[in-house]
Amino acid sequence: MDTAGYKLLDLVRSRGLVRPSDLAPLGIPRVALTRAVRRGQLERVGRGLYGLPDRPVSAHGSLAAVARRVPKGVICLLTALSFHELTTQLPFQVWLAIDNKAAAPKMDYPPLRLVRFSGLALTEGTEEHVVDGVTVRVTGVAKTVADCFKYRNKIGLDVALEALRAAWTARRMTSDEIWRYAKICRVTNVMRPYLESLV
Repeated sequence: MDTAGYKLLDLVRSRGLVRPSDLAPLGIPRVALTRAVRRGQLERVGRGLYGLPDRPVSAHGSLAAVARRVPKGVICLLTALSFHELTTQLPFQVWLAIDNKAAAPKMDYPPLRLVRFSGLALTEGTEEHVVDGVTVRVTGVAKTVADCFKYRNKIGLDVALEALRAAWTARRMTSDEIWRYAKICRVTNVMRPYLESLV
């Protein structure tokens, strides 16, 4: 194996998953990917996404794949609820928030459900978690609950209420946090009666 092959494997070990565009800044030719796949040192995880064949993959492995392909995206709504263990729903798509003006990413796997956010709705209340060696941006608990009320017509009011009750009962958010994100998401009037019944 040549120097480029060793550099490529070191890169994959440090990042978890790599895209062909990650190679050029390090002077690694793209043909090194093809060779590593042919030798069984790497595997194609999805379109334009490669990882070690024996890498540990967690229950949230698909989120790592999405984060590498769409680094500015934020895992949100049903997928964020599932990540925070606040729902009984198991979404078959990854719900991803992207900027209003961003181009829609093309991925064959996992299937994406895109939601367009802008301004503070996209930037506030986002946490970073490391999943399978990849940094994944996910909306925090209080922001996720507020988003669910904002998108209640898409996901169902019952899901939003279940998330609110679960997060409140488990003390995963404070009333100040939820009011802050309710204002950002412009759902204070919608959420008020439900919040008042909890307090």
